Amino acid sequence: MRLDRFLSNLPRFSRKEVRLVLLAGRVRVDGQTIKDPLHDVREFSHITLDDQTLQTAKPARYLMLHKPPGCVSATTDPQHPTVLDLLDEPDKHELHIAGRLDFNTSGLMIITNDGQWSRRLTQPTTKLAKVYYVETEQEIGAHYLEKFAQGFYFAFEDLTTLPAQLTLLDSHHARLSIVEGRYHQVKRMFGFFNNKVLGLHREHMGPLALDPALEPGQYRPLTPEEIGLI
Repeated sequence: MRLDRFLSNLPRFSRKEVRLVLLAGRVRVDGQTIKDPLHDVREFSHITLDDQTLQTAKPARYLMLHKPPGCVSATTDPQHPTVLDLLDEPDKHELHIAGRLDFNTSGLMIITNDGQWSRRLTQPTTKLAKVYYVETEQEIGAHYLEKFAQGFYFAFEDLTTLPAQLTLLDSHHARLSIVEGRYHQVKRMFGFFNNKVLGLHREHMGPLALDPALEPGQYRPLTPEEIGLI
């Protein structure tokens, strides 16, 4: 939100008064005097007028979770455990999931309260690759590679998927890199060949890789370096 809009939303200020207090250098954001009305402020910004606090900075939180199978990518569910149930964190209801996984899909999941950051990670326009380890019921043939690179037509959405990179590991295992997240996309891709996906595990989301030290159900905060990658 723009700083002038934030101040205008407070009942104590008119638009004219907002301009005056900014020009007078009376407003500080995260310790810095800000006169620019277009300065971007967020829920994590500490904002003061003179010596009075207008907004207390909320700490930004970024968690990497190794999601186990049989867990719902949701904040609440009446029948199944959710990924938030795995967290021992204060105010975890304020967190959201950046890039959901299906019920029986395991692997890397990011949970945060930073909406701008998570949008950069997940929105299709950024085209950050999501990498999955795939196990199938039937043999994966070499002819799969060209089709994955071409894309699959999904009649329900009336669209063709973006090119994906499939790497064969052995007869029934592959590594798949995609830049989309359509509904059951990986299963539907292999379903084109009538080949059922038995196991699906997300290893990467863009530059973020699942920490091999995390067991299923475990999580840890992202490092400053990892946060800065997005």
